Amino acid sequence: MAKTEETLLIKRYASRRLYNTETSDYVTLEDIARFIREGREVQIVDLKSGDDLTRQYLLQIIAEHESRGESVLPVGVLNDLVRSYTTQATSVVPEFLAMSFDILRDGQSKMMENMGAINPMTKMPGFEAMQAQQEAFMKAMTGGIMGAGGQSAKPSADAEAENLSDIKKQLAELQEKLSRM
Repeated sequence: MAKTEETLLIKRYASRRLYNTETSDYVTLEDIARFIREGREVQIVDLKSGDDLTRQYLLQIIAEHESRGESVLPVGVLNDLVRSYTTQATSVVPEFLAMSFDILRDGQSKMMENMGAINPMTKMPGFEAMQAQQEAFMKAMTGGIMGAGGQSAKPSADAEAENLSDIKKQLAELQEKLSRM
């Protein structure tokens, strides 16, 4: 993820309203989620106490997406995360998750670079469909943040349903691996 600008500071007022210090206007959680999907780093602080509330608000954004049926995290993974707060694994889980997403982002960037370069695979029949499927998967896993490779292709409804099925299968496999740890 490329940092194109410095961290966007959002201040929370006593009224719980969120104020964008860059544009001098109030924002919603959905606005903050959009900033993040666009590649911005965001920090949310309480105006009065100065406490950093970023983690709390990011978790709230994830919870809202999950409650609207935009599920990315299977119930088993959520259960494992809750368990990790009550076990000695708390020091390992955050590092593991951070490393996993770093690897995913790095892999996505390298894959997009390779697909963009002169590559004999680009002449292979069905390559564009495979590329669109991979981009949709990466977009779903990274919350829509695309690497230096550019824009993602808009897959058809059938392709999206198939992609979702594949993603759920891959997440279930990841959950199984996590539960074995």
